[in-house]
Amino acid sequence: MKNKKRKKMYRRCLLCALIFTCLTLAGVGFLYYYEKIPGNIKLKMGEEQVLNIGLPLEGEIIRIQENTSGDSAAVPANGQGESNIPADSIYIDLSSPVTMRADTLSSYRMTLKLFGVIPFKQVNIDVIENMTLTPVGLPVGIYMKTDGVLVIGVGDFISVNGSSVSPSRYLLKTGDYILSLNGEAVTEKADFIEMVEDCGGQPVVLSVRRGGEIFDIEVQPYQNQSGEYKLGIWVRDNAQGVGTMTFVDGEGNFGALGHGINDVDTGMIMELSSGTLYKTDIVAIKKGVRGEPGEMTGMIEYNDNNIFGIITDNTERGIFGTCNDKMLACISAEPLPIGLKQEVEIGPAEILCMVDGELKYYDIVIKECHFDHDNINRGIVLQVTDPELIALTGGIIQGMSGAPIIQNGRLIGAVTHVLINDSTSGYGIFIEEMIVH
Repeated sequence: MKNKKRKKMYRRCLLCALIFTCLTLAGVGFLYYYEKIPGNIKLKMGEEQVLNIGLPLEGEIIRIQENTSGDSAAVPANGQGESNIPADSIYIDLSSPVTMRADTLSSYRMTLKLFGVIPFKQVNIDVIENMTLTPVGLPVGIYMKTDGVLVIGVGDFISVNGSSVSPSRYLLKTGDYILSLNGEAVTEKADFIEMVEDCGGQPVVLSVRRGGEIFDIEVQPYQNQSGEYKLGIWVRDNAQGVGTMTFVDGEGNFGALGHGINDVDTGMIMELSSGTLYKTDIVAIKKGVRGEPGEMTGMIEYNDNNIFGIITDNTERGIFGTCNDKMLACISAEPLPIGLKQEVEIGPAEILCMVDGELKYYDIVIKECHFDHDNINRGIVLQVTDPELIALTGGIIQGMSGAPIIQNGRLIGAVTHVLINDSTSGYGIFIEEMIVH
């Protein structure tokens, strides 16, 4: 009897383990295929696009339009005000390639079901203009002023009487922006420090922006051992460096870097007040090695004669703004059509950049594409294969962020990151992410 009970218990345990394993594998498989499907698909207006998903999914496409109240509403794709997506493509089977075309700028929603039964994912489809952009690949000097002064740290100091004080603790936080002091606008770090020192020991009222909220706080300054009034915070008012310009459009608007400019201490994207592009000359290259990324060192003269343009936006997708005629005169490449996510192929491609004083195309291989990656700056996994570039830089180095990626005559993305343990490998952003900043 005991042996029978023991065997029965073993069988139950094995059955539970089998069920758990099957559920785990099913869950992993579901997530794997879920991430293979983009959450947002873009189509070029007036051009046939092929979706080659190759999964047992069926979907229904509905058009999203604004009603008279300004709210979004969904209507069947062949309903009133019909789209140019064919009526027989309303219900689609993604187990085989599907050709789609739209001749008007509009938005759609595709609801997908696994095997036509199990709810799987909703995909937004946006029809965009079939644009061309000029790849640039030139290094540029970057100077940005923050909108207010950025608090990069809060700490204590020894006061004039020898005690440890921290006036701003529990009041200010790393990442706060100080906009004014006692009603007077704060734009420069040096001016802010001087304003605190001149307060005469009286409490100061700071206007602070934290996230999307602006509020006032009162802080009591203390004298340090030199007799200067301090608030116990470290602040920054600008960022500068070297990056690569990705593209310019027909109106002189540019996109660069493929990622935002983050504060080195807080890791947060810096909120922009104003920014300027400058001509830069690469004077030194530090090759990347395993465990230590390389970098380009640029010489920048911050004067009006070297200004190349104005930065208007600093976002997670890159920096954007307008070039001047001096910058436009330096651009030599021809305009190219953009390549959307579904047009990117695993295999050979090129990047365009200047690392030794000459603008050149260098060979790379696209290893993977993550269409629905949480980190939009790492949608493309790439590896440098060009012997010349590897000999010069070791692969991808700091300062090459923004180098345009070209495949099959299309501009498909920009380099964004290097892998610390393999300087020949790194990540890129899809170009469609940069054109919707």
